[in-house]
Amino acid sequence: MSDNLQIERHKEFLNLLISGNRLQCSEYAQQYMDENYSINELYENIIKKALYDIGELWENNKISVATEHLASAIVEALLNELYSKIILKEKSNKTVVIACVENEFHQVGGKMISDIFEMNGWNAHFLGANTPTKDLIAFVASIKPDILAISLSIYFHLPILEGMIQKIRKELPNLPILVGGQAFRHGGLDVISKYENVTYQPDLHSTDAYIKKLN
Repeated sequence: MSDNLQIERHKEFLNLLISGNRLQCSEYAQQYMDENYSINELYENIIKKALYDIGELWENNKISVATEHLASAIVEALLNELYSKIILKEKSNKTVVIACVENEFHQVGGKMISDIFEMNGWNAHFLGANTPTKDLIAFVASIKPDILAISLSIYFHLPILEGMIQKIRKELPNLPILVGGQAFRHGGLDVISKYENVTYQPDLHSTDAYIKKLN
């Protein structure tokens, strides 16, 4: 698919999200899959790009908080619909914990990352939005995952993410940490680069490739 057509496709989905039409969003996603596109492509090229646009529209006061919340709810419902298509019956012995930065309530990106891990046979524990750091550390210490993934949606929460990394490193110094999210479109890699064994992945395709190297 050409870049122009891909842009047109994700804009169509964006308009459906803004209109709040859950049924048409579901039908659109199914039609996209029927055209032999993968879940990864649907997530990255359609859903993620539309949500990034939603976020920018909200930040610029072009849509209301209610519209932004409705769009997020529709996408979460859609991911739940697609869940049966991503589950592998044969699981590896690898485990990941996925969480959002403390005080953040945007969890769709983290859920998509969780799904990507599950599509690669990992046991994924998605903790959702606004998990307190102390509880996250306690949970991770109890199940001893192979990696911890943290999603950051809002750039101004970068100091919270850095604080989380520092606290995690004190308790779990050798745990690999994967970070990503919409916030990094505005910078922040200089902060992440100060910490060893913390890896940034810019999108779902690169994350999928990263996971495959770990398998």
